[in-house]
Amino acid sequence: MVIYEVLRLHPPLPLLVPRENGEKVELNGYDVAINTRVIVKAWAINRDPRYWVKQEKFYPERFLDCSTDYSGNYFQFIPFGAGRRICPGTLFGMTMVKLAIANLLYHFQWELPFEMKQKGIDLTESLRTSRRRETAPRLNLIPVLYDGAT
Repeated sequence: MVIYEVLRLHPPLPLLVPRENGEKVELNGYDVAINTRVIVKAWAINRDPRYWVKQEKFYPERFLDCSTDYSGNYFQFIPFGAGRRICPGTLFGMTMVKLAIANLLYHFQWELPFEMKQKGIDLTESLRTSRRRETAPRLNLIPVLYDGAT
């Protein structure tokens, strides 16, 4: 649920790969001609208030009893695209992310450095092609080996 929510708020690419539409369509009152290059903004779709309650809030529980997934079948959540142009590395990437996070959480307890505990973390984002924090792009954590006794 946490991984899905992170992908919803911060898709790997905010703008999907450009494509050409194959037929003339009307979209929100605009006529889009055939063979027009279209760029889909996944970032805006994943935060659309028509589909997401409290869309700006980090709320992983929204995926608890939800059938929506990242496979491209649900157009309100498309972090990797959809249809024939979905990212071919989606399954491999998601498997590796889940495996890496599971290993890191299993073996370590994570703590903030003292100075970050005192002043907190500024989560303001910069406006770039890929999203990152504006002030300090790195989050420094201290890994403490989990011994299992505590």
